[in-house]
Amino acid sequence: MSADVLLVIVVVSALAFDFTNGFHDTANVVATSISTRALPAKLAILIAAVLNFVGAFLSLEVAATIASGIVDSGEITLQIVFAGLVGAIFWNMLTWWLGLPSSSSHALIGGVVGAMLIANGPGAIIGEGLLGKVIVPAVAAPVLAFAVAGISILFIYRIVGRQRPGPVTRGFRLGQIASGSLLALAHGTNDAQKTMGIITLALVAHGSIGGTDPQVPFWVVISSASAIALGTYSGGWRIIRTMGSKIIKMDAAQGFAAQGSGAAVILAATHVGFPLSTTHVISGGVVGAGAAKRLSAVKWGVAGNMAIAWVLTIPAAGLTGGLAFEISDLAGGGTRGPIVVLVLIAILVAAFLRSQRVRTPPPLAEGTA
Repeated sequence: MSADVLLVIVVVSALAFDFTNGFHDTANVVATSISTRALPAKLAILIAAVLNFVGAFLSLEVAATIASGIVDSGEITLQIVFAGLVGAIFWNMLTWWLGLPSSSSHALIGGVVGAMLIANGPGAIIGEGLLGKVIVPAVAAPVLAFAVAGISILFIYRIVGRQRPGPVTRGFRLGQIASGSLLALAHGTNDAQKTMGIITLALVAHGSIGGTDPQVPFWVVISSASAIALGTYSGGWRIIRTMGSKIIKMDAAQGFAAQGSGAAVILAATHVGFPLSTTHVISGGVVGAGAAKRLSAVKWGVAGNMAIAWVLTIPAAGLTGGLAFEISDLAGGGTRGPIVVLVLIAILVAAFLRSQRVRTPPPLAEGTA
């Protein structure tokens, strides 16, 4: 019975992560369309939510990588999965609060890897899979998107450079509806898969499904798709502002180039099962579209802060995931450990919210003491 309760806790936590992934990554999909006025904000977010949901059903390659390609599924336990999710959710919420577009995908992978390292040591990590399917794509994907977007915008400017600005802008705004929709669909094919993979890992640990080449149950697909779509619809306005205007002042042609290059790279990665960071990809596209116009168009300080967050994501989520596992283990493991962790998280969140409500007292009126 306790194992069943723990499985429910893990699945709920995974779907909570999926929800935070949705609102954290909303900016990846909609910020360019909103900033260039190709679409009203609410409509852009609604389209992104619907297409995120649809995209989740188009492929299961990334889910398979998460379920069996990064950590030894034979060593996985529900406590490890839960601790990894805690690390991922913590990093998502922290970077959302700071308005930094970081990778939910790498936060999840870092959290699970950190918890697994503490629980079973480095032998339980599939180093080849972590390097070849996570680390190398993490470096290559934004560079590729940067190059594709930069080359694309140079061709675009050469073709339309002598045309009247008004019709060109209107045309690219219409084009952004298509490129933004394709980007949202691509996001669903990759990001929703990570939660499917993590829930599948939990089901393997529980013994509900076999550990050799586990198949993702349909209820996992539809629940993960729904959670990320709802998260996307809720929006992540802090990060939308960063992506939409704080990196470059974007025109419609640049938005089209950035979205198109991002969608192409993400779909290619999904096809081969790479759990890519959509944040890295679209950020690379945005910076590439700006830098190709002129280097001074990019606010390199903001881009640098984003890069620092990217580098810190896996180790920071890993440390949090490892700490969560240690606390859970010290509390007795089983169901008790995760419950203790949840109680501690609730206390910390309540203390944080309380601190945000504290206001500086008004100055004393003259003549009072």
